[in-house]
Amino acid sequence: MGEALTAGPGGDWAERAFEAMAPLYDDFTAHHEYEFWTAQLLAVLEREGLQGRRLLDVGCGTGKSFLPMLPRGWQAVGCDISASMLDLARQKVGDAVRLEIADMRELPCFGEFDLVWALDDAINYLLSVEELEAALRGMRGNLAPSGLLLFDVNELPVYVFYAEGVEVERDGRRFVFQGNGMGEVAPGSICEFSCFEDQSGEGRAADRGNVSVHRQRHFTEAEVLGAIDRAGLECLSVYGQSTDGIPRQPLDGSVHTKAIYVARTA
Repeated sequence: MGEALTAGPGGDWAERAFEAMAPLYDDFTAHHEYEFWTAQLLAVLEREGLQGRRLLDVGCGTGKSFLPMLPRGWQAVGCDISASMLDLARQKVGDAVRLEIADMRELPCFGEFDLVWALDDAINYLLSVEELEAALRGMRGNLAPSGLLLFDVNELPVYVFYAEGVEVERDGRRFVFQGNGMGEVAPGSICEFSCFEDQSGEGRAADRGNVSVHRQRHFTEAEVLGAIDRAGLECLSVYGQSTDGIPRQPLDGSVHTKAIYVARTA
């Protein structure tokens, strides 16, 4: 869409979206290969000098992004704005991982971590550059002196994909991502889409109460790099990633589905 929607605070939208989506989330994302993807990200981080195995997972959701790290010997703390998503994570790990409700725009200091990351387009739920800067400052405040920050943001091809509609089949259930009035998606746009389980067989939700409405902002590379700098961080590398989950350079925002940024305290 060429013109941004009128939107409230990003965190408020994200909380409502994921409280509604929590019962569907693991089934909807069951085809995502987190073991493979996190291994690719670790390879990127090791090239940048990653040391230690203390992880803060910001926007951890149901735990899919930190679970592959535990058998690798990492100690993890996870935080998310959605209590329902954290409840599902807690069912998987019990007391093995500290899980806290937190808004990334006002991120508390949970300790000093060798790695802080925010994966799976959590950053795109921030609806302004100012919110992005606030989140990055909070993440910087949780870094150990030699710690690294990694996060991804969706690129424009993802929103074109959402505008056309996405359907996922799993165990006889059908899940739908559907763009809400999304036309041409311009850089910096705020895009809205709905997620629901299609029990009608007609591409619509049987109960509107089960619809999870999401708003995301596209951030240009220049906006992200500027926010990194103003948050007191130094960008070490930028990668592009397509649906194969392999980070590559250089980033091409017209082709790649995600941009991946690695930074450290300036």
